[in-house]
Amino acid sequence: MSQHVQMNLNLKLDEPGRAADTEASAGDIVLYELPGFEAVGLKWEGTFAGAEAGEIRDLQDELKRRIGEIPKLSQPDLLLGLSSHKVREGFLHYAAVEVPEGAAVPGDMVRIEVPALTCAKYEHKKGQSIGLSYSNMYAWIEKQGYKAAGGEFTHIELYPMAQDSHDPNPAFTILIPIS
Repeated sequence: MSQHVQMNLNLKLDEPGRAADTEASAGDIVLYELPGFEAVGLKWEGTFAGAEAGEIRDLQDELKRRIGEIPKLSQPDLLLGLSSHKVREGFLHYAAVEVPEGAAVPGDMVRIEVPALTCAKYEHKKGQSIGLSYSNMYAWIEKQGYKAAGGEFTHIELYPMAQDSHDPNPAFTILIPIS
């Protein structure tokens, strides 16, 4: 693997004095070059109904409780949500943290290699409709002449580590790989 480049995601989750919009607008969605990186975390395989019921949020909480088991973190304030290809009637999801290349992987955790990706990027603000943000992102991707890349990761979410995983209206960054 080539020289590891730390992600510089420039999270800007809240702007003082600005009320949250209800959805992503075209002007808020930008192209973003995500450098490749390694992550360590917990794997979940389940259904969309299970995800809706909070199973992924529970997985995030478990990773936060066990974060001390991971010896080195590249960005300790950032929790990654990596969603992968569909399996049967669901999908794979990893709650993870970025680690230096070759970092040790604790027992039942997994290493995830994320390749460099060109993504549509949107800073989803607290209180916005998550469904509308995703719908508007996919519409923007199509309007710009791109398509969802269809690679290993369907989307990547970046959360502040300190944020409550069960917050019903979270602020986070959405990255959708495109081609």
